[in-house]
Amino acid sequence: MLFKLSLKNIKKSFKDYAIYFFTLILGVAIFYVFNAIDSQTVLLDVTRDTRELIKLMTNMLSGVSVFVSLILGFLIIYASRFLMKRRNKEFGIYLTLGMSKRKISMILFFETFIIGLLSLIVGLGVGVLISQFMSLLVANMFEADLTEFAFTFSSSACIKTLIYFGIMYVLVMIFNTINVSKCKLIDLLHGSKKSEQVKLKNPLFCTLLFIISACILGYAYYLVTGGFETMANATDIFLPIILGTISTFLIFWSLSGLLLTIITRVKKFYYKALNSFTLRQISSKINTTVFSMSVICLMLFITICVLSSALSIKNSMTANLKTLVPVDVQFTKTRYLNEEANTTADSNIPLHETLKLLEFDMETNLKDVIEIDIYDLGLNFKDTLGNYYEEVYRKYPFMNYDVKEDFIKLSDYNRLARLYGLEEYTLEEHEYIVVADYKELVTIRNEAVKRNIPLVIQDEKYYPKYETCKNGFLFMNSTHSNSGFFIVPDRALEGQKISISMLNANYKANDDLEKKEIEERITVQLENHPYIKETTLKTYTKIQLYETSVGLGQW
Repeated sequence: MLFKLSLKNIKKSFKDYAIYFFTLILGVAIFYVFNAIDSQTVLLDVTRDTRELIKLMTNMLSGVSVFVSLILGFLIIYASRFLMKRRNKEFGIYLTLGMSKRKISMILFFETFIIGLLSLIVGLGVGVLISQFMSLLVANMFEADLTEFAFTFSSSACIKTLIYFGIMYVLVMIFNTINVSKCKLIDLLHGSKKSEQVKLKNPLFCTLLFIISACILGYAYYLVTGGFETMANATDIFLPIILGTISTFLIFWSLSGLLLTIITRVKKFYYKALNSFTLRQISSKINTTVFSMSVICLMLFITICVLSSALSIKNSMTANLKTLVPVDVQFTKTRYLNEEANTTADSNIPLHETLKLLEFDMETNLKDVIEIDIYDLGLNFKDTLGNYYEEVYRKYPFMNYDVKEDFIKLSDYNRLARLYGLEEYTLEEHEYIVVADYKELVTIRNEAVKRNIPLVIQDEKYYPKYETCKNGFLFMNSTHSNSGFFIVPDRALEGQKISISMLNANYKANDDLEKKEIEERITVQLENHPYIKETTLKTYTKIQLYETSVGLGQW
């Protein structure tokens, strides 16, 4: 009998249950999709590096899904409480007719169980369909080959969804039972007539608080936009976050008082019919939902910021690849030629000799080969700033000023610039050029060269040729991260210590398939060769950097 009554109540209150029902469907579908990505993407034809990025993404989304389940649990409880309030009078009539609270709890149990079971079945069906489109989206994000794509069902994601959803629904049922047991007949019959208490009784105070909160929120937004450059370290970001959170809450908390103050000034409108009563009821509702409105607002803010930032970063990184990754492969090797360092036999030979010892055939695989050396003259960032150092230190006290500066021969740089498609330069006997593209450091170095700071190399002074840094880079990357290096005449670096050897080249390939074959040959052969343990050789390829950039751009 109770079960039949529950079915009739669901049909009768279908409009009330509709929002609750669709909320549950959406929550179940999202939870399934987040946890099914791993099985959906396993069939994608991607490289090993991309596979690792997808694995990292699925692990992160699995963690996010737990957070989503908690939010969904609170949402279900809130919706359940809302539905119970709308049916207070109905429950009161049941009690008046002699029905016990235990039976009312059983009716609620059957109703929530039926709605939950239906929403779970429908939600899983929707989630399975959406997950297929999600796999296509992931494939597009990582530019994967879809030839092996097939319709799949993730049993692990389904089981996980059933477990989490079951736990949440058990908690909702317990919550409903407790609420029914605490109900009083008079509260149930007259609950809809009872007005909520207006907690903020001083409208003028609320108005003042609203204005102050709005100013604080505006300052918080300034800190994360125009004032971001003034932050000395990463922890400073917590200040605008805290200010924004508190001010958002206070804005909603004071909103009812602000509305009362504004509307009461309009006497004709305020005292017309039941407007004064309605306004106070609206204000009381705002007071009782301050926390939920604040949380929703902050969650929307975070979502918008994350999505817009991710798209901006992705587009920026993708655009940078065209200029910052100009060749197919770049080999680098650290050189230890000073007696104090722990040297190996390989550190004293050129980079191309190392590749021969690794049995890599350059003639067969590479073309446009450019090999250069980068020098360490013992000068650090502080030395190259000269008398400008004290001023910079006061402004940026947390910067590392002991980092060694890199020097390169003019002839080597020009050969590399031709390969990279960058500007070539000329120098007089005692001139140097600073090349950088990292915005923050460019500003500092520009001021240093404007002051004509000299560099002492082998007891000779060299002065900047230009009053600004020149744009350029040595190492391939997906972002503008070159903090600066120095181009000097070849004679200045004769006999100096080599710190890094670099070899840049393109693949001898006619199409993308041949490039991938050479890429695989490089990574597998070099990583598995026994001699790799004897050298500090590192390999960076255009394909690897592109895939990494595409993957990281999704966050």
